[in-house]
Amino acid sequence: MSSIKRFIPATFVVLWATGFIGARYAMPWAEPFTFLAARFVLAAILLAVLMLVLGSKRATREEALHATGAGVLMHGIYLGAVFWAIHRGMPAGFSALIVGLQPLITAVLAGKVLGEAILPRHWLGLAIGLVGIVIVLWPKLGALGGGVTAATLAASLVSVLGMSAGTIWQKRFASGGDLVAATMWQYVGGASLMILASLAFETQTVVINGELVFAMAWLLLVLSLGAIFLLMVMIRDGEMSKVASLFYLVPAVTAVIAWALFNEQLNALQIVGMAITTFGVGLATARTGKLQPTRARASR
Repeated sequence: MSSIKRFIPATFVVLWATGFIGARYAMPWAEPFTFLAARFVLAAILLAVLMLVLGSKRATREEALHATGAGVLMHGIYLGAVFWAIHRGMPAGFSALIVGLQPLITAVLAGKVLGEAILPRHWLGLAIGLVGIVIVLWPKLGALGGGVTAATLAASLVSVLGMSAGTIWQKRFASGGDLVAATMWQYVGGASLMILASLAFETQTVVINGELVFAMAWLLLVLSLGAIFLLMVMIRDGEMSKVASLFYLVPAVTAVIAWALFNEQLNALQIVGMAITTFGVGLATARTGKLQPTRARASR
């Protein structure tokens, strides 16, 4: 089992990076909150069925509430804000650059909330990783267009805070129960917020076609189930600062996938940036016998 777990981080990064494929196909045909509400409801239903098939242990009321709160932050606020900003014209590359702040924010929160000890070498790795992301995304920042507004910038920053706070919440309060049950309740939380946002701000207009069906299937099965399960395992078993640093690799992997599938530009500077990012993540995630996280104890 330990040998299999070694492949979880790399698999997660690749799966998470494919999320842009679904978003690219979905956004012309559905409003962001409406699309995400449908995606999260379907994910919750599939997980409920999976719980019955596997005979999973039901979550206690406290576990369900904490998992729902984490889902509001990790799925509702994070994805809702990202999709809304891109739908309003925010360039995906610029949005990814802002979201790239997440590992640093999460590391700060992990130290304050979880009591994790982070060595200077790991802070250096996080900083180097951020520099690498800037280099990878630099060619995409030349044509910012009119989509970069105060509203879309604010939405992108809110998404970063939502994901950082959500992963910390999950680690602090909701990582002890059954994984399938916890993930189902997360999507209940995300769906609840997206349904309210859709009813309040959108017309629920959806154009059903092959592209939208493909996007929904891809994001539902590959991201909402596959990648999220891997993330939950890493949150449960690892230190949050190290888990969060993996998100630095996502823009680089996304650039490679876009180059392979859509013939998007991938130049030498970006390749150098990928190498720098990989080195930074290596520093941030390296294991050492001296570093032992100190867990903050919940008051009972």
